[in-house]
Amino acid sequence: MIPAPGAGSEGLKKKRKRKRPANRGPQTPQEPANPKNKRPYAKRVDEVSAGGLVIDQSGTQGLLIGRIDHKDATGKRLLWSLPKGHIEEGETPEQAAIREVAEETGITSSITKSLGIIDFWFMAGGKRIHKTVHHFMFTEVSGVLTPQVSEVDEVSWFPLNEIVDRLAYPDEKKLIARSGELEK
Repeated sequence: MIPAPGAGSEGLKKKRKRKRPANRGPQTPQEPANPKNKRPYAKRVDEVSAGGLVIDQSGTQGLLIGRIDHKDATGKRLLWSLPKGHIEEGETPEQAAIREVAEETGITSSITKSLGIIDFWFMAGGKRIHKTVHHFMFTEVSGVLTPQVSEVDEVSWFPLNEIVDRLAYPDEKKLIARSGELEK
């Protein structure tokens, strides 16, 4: 008995070799059917910053910077965060943190300890930014509270027990809550 074609008898089946049509050129990757839907990859940029939480001389208040939330239709909502900024060539994270806090807030400070490092991703100017931020705890040394004109809309001292609730960004909230320094 001879099995029907395609019935699974491998010994009797002849394998066919697929031929490429003669009118086709060399094989190249196919372009998407609709190039309008093709999303170009955003360029990746790595940024490293430093900053942190300054505690006032009395040990009862912490210093935050406020920036206007551009997604807020009223243009009045402030997003509170820790002062921080880019590490310049030749600077250590500690040196950059002290410099950036002074530039953004007008307050000179000294580092008391490291709080840790946060890294996150965001889009800006068509680029994928991978940002790493070194955070420190500081003690106020001197200065007059003054927001940096080009980057900060407001600076303010807040009672330490309000800092975590005031912070706009979850990663900063977690970092400060974990520090255990605000339980005064």
